[in-house]
Amino acid sequence: MKFGIIVFPGSNCDRDVATVTQGLLNAPTRMVWHQETALSDIDTIVIPGGFSYGDYLRCGAIARFSPVIKSIVEHANRGKYVLGICNGFQVLTEVGLLPGALIGNRDLHFICDRVPVRVERTDLPWTQNYTSRQVITLPIAHGEGRYYADEDTIKSLEDNGQVLFRYCSTTGEVNEASNPNGSLDNIAGIVNQPGNVLGMMPHPERASDPMLRATDGKLLFEGLLGVLDAIA
Repeated sequence: MKFGIIVFPGSNCDRDVATVTQGLLNAPTRMVWHQETALSDIDTIVIPGGFSYGDYLRCGAIARFSPVIKSIVEHANRGKYVLGICNGFQVLTEVGLLPGALIGNRDLHFICDRVPVRVERTDLPWTQNYTSRQVITLPIAHGEGRYYADEDTIKSLEDNGQVLFRYCSTTGEVNEASNPNGSLDNIAGIVNQPGNVLGMMPHPERASDPMLRATDGKLLFEGLLGVLDAIA
């Protein structure tokens, strides 16, 4: 199973992801420059965090016009896996692979912290290694991470079980006090209806190395790797 990590001008978490996929999990990994379009050798595409194109205009708004985007959309439409982390989540909403938008944080401050996140579903490859309603701790680092969508879209996400991660308290309660950025319904990560495209603001790659004494995020990559290796 091979990972492809997209690199835009301004990406700064691409090597962090490669450290997990290639370094810790020993999975074949290719860095994909944003002007490339041939992705047929890739099983899972990762759009990493950072500041694609300096976040000029709007986060992810310029990245959507990169040549690689058409190939990413085709990859997703074939049912193959796409993971967007932080700025990657913003890109996925800009290109329409996920609904809604990521807007300025509630207090208009950049947030860099470690926060509790509740796992809402465990029947997808992304979360199969977690337990239902498990509370994990993941880092966040964003200025525009507040998930927003219209009322009908939020209802659809909830009704279809597309909310995969939700900000919560250390004991799993979901409330305003446990919402770091003002995201509607405390949403931290969502999937498309088929479940093969995941966008999330927290950084699982930054909680995957035992040397950092933080490995909650590694289970996401291991779960996906296990499913795809079994298919292969």
